[in-house]
Amino acid sequence: MTEVFLRRLSRWQAEQQRESVADLYVAAYEGAEDAESLGRQGFLRRFAEDVQRPGFDMIIAGDPFLVGCAYGYPPGREGEWWHGFRGAETDGDEELATADRVFALAELMVLPSRRRRGIATRLQQRLLERQEADVLTTLIAPTNTPAAAAYAAWGWTRTPRPATTTTTLDAWSRRPTG
Repeated sequence: MTEVFLRRLSRWQAEQQRESVADLYVAAYEGAEDAESLGRQGFLRRFAEDVQRPGFDMIIAGDPFLVGCAYGYPPGREGEWWHGFRGAETDGDEELATADRVFALAELMVLPSRRRRGIATRLQQRLLERQEADVLTTLIAPTNTPAAAAYAAWGWTRTPRPATTTTTLDAWSRRPTG
């Protein structure tokens, strides 16, 4: 098995790698028909917006070819990140977002052929280790049981969705360790 190396990318480097990251996205979500799969063009549009967000941070895994990546940013007070939280007990997380004390893990993906080898674990650990957030959050489709199991194993917890919510994604969060 080839060793996988992790590397942090600057915003400019991430933009330069967008086509490779989109290829990874398509391969990672091949056959997925849930809310997480946007298709290549939808992903490229979202990625172009995400890479411009203040606090954007990205880690890639390669061997030397791209086999995985994780990126995120402070979500701010508005946006889709809070739809899963609205009306739920959040312990003041929305106020923390106003102060940029929340970091959203927007994407974590690994090629299907390289899964279950600890790459996703390493990616999320490396991405989150230098974040100065009080709360870490991500959104996962309720049908994505492998992702939910992985996040649960990493210490994340699902926030119960209020019955009135219209979002199709579950909000997961955890407090930083160390």
